[in-house]
Amino acid sequence: MLYPKRCAASLLTISFCLLLTGCFDESGPVVGQFEITWGQRGVTPGFFKKPRAMAIDEDDNLYIVDMTARIQVFDRDGKFIRQWNTPASEIGRPSGLTMGRDGNLLVADTHYYQMLVYTPTGDLLENRTIGGVRGNGPGEFGFVTDAIEDSKGNYYIAEYGEFDRVQKFTPDGKYVLEFGGHGNEEGKFVRPQNITIDKNDHLWVADACNHRIQIFDVSVETPKLIKVWGEPGRELGKMRYPYDLVLDGKGHVYVCEFGNHRIQKFTLDGKSLGAWGIPGREPGEIHQPWAIVQDSKGRIHVLDTYNHRVQRIRL
Repeated sequence: MLYPKRCAASLLTISFCLLLTGCFDESGPVVGQFEITWGQRGVTPGFFKKPRAMAIDEDDNLYIVDMTARIQVFDRDGKFIRQWNTPASEIGRPSGLTMGRDGNLLVADTHYYQMLVYTPTGDLLENRTIGGVRGNGPGEFGFVTDAIEDSKGNYYIAEYGEFDRVQKFTPDGKYVLEFGGHGNEEGKFVRPQNITIDKNDHLWVADACNHRIQIFDVSVETPKLIKVWGEPGRELGKMRYPYDLVLDGKGHVYVCEFGNHRIQKFTLDGKSLGAWGIPGREPGEIHQPWAIVQDSKGRIHVLDTYNHRVQRIRL
């Protein structure tokens, strides 16, 4: 379902509603511009059932996986293009998607303890699968949340559960090392839900249940923690369950907060520049979002999970 732009009125509504819900502090109201929303609950092509992860390619096509284990592909305005299913989904569904450096799709096949690789048209590249065995040994996994590549093609795969760590693999899938571990101390994780990497090969981790962002230099032989910021709360500058993050390459990071029903914009050192979102079901409102991506025009696409749809905003 596609809705036209209704920005002027919605900004006033959002600011007023935030006064009632307490989702910002004295630094000012939420900022941002709502554009469109599309999608609704269902299992037919173009519909969603609790969509959990999203990626975007160089042509601004969106790849979205939901609780039916379907990976659906849409254009930037929500037009359905194609879909396919992961090989198995009886015990769980994927919860992480990332576009690889070669244009293939990396899939965190969460409950099957592995990373899958697909072509953009849905062909599974079986020889590039990493993992598949549950455990805490090298190359074994708990619940896989996300995967990313560095500038040399090495893979970093995050997991939660008993282990809460990130493992590194060579481009051909050989185990190199791991870091993290379960805990609240700096350098430890409690559900590293999403990871991304910047041009300096610094790995950014959305440490969801610790309500913070951690940044590691992985260009060196032993990954080094270089920055930690964030604390739990509803005010601007604080977070509740950051599930996803996006770097815009212009000195900003956008954080998707599952617990605060909003998208918050920060400087790279953690200063809040504002946020968008209030809880609700109407267009321009969101309910427990899981993921965000940014397109080539700088617009943020929000995976509005419990509303079974996508919303597009500028922030």
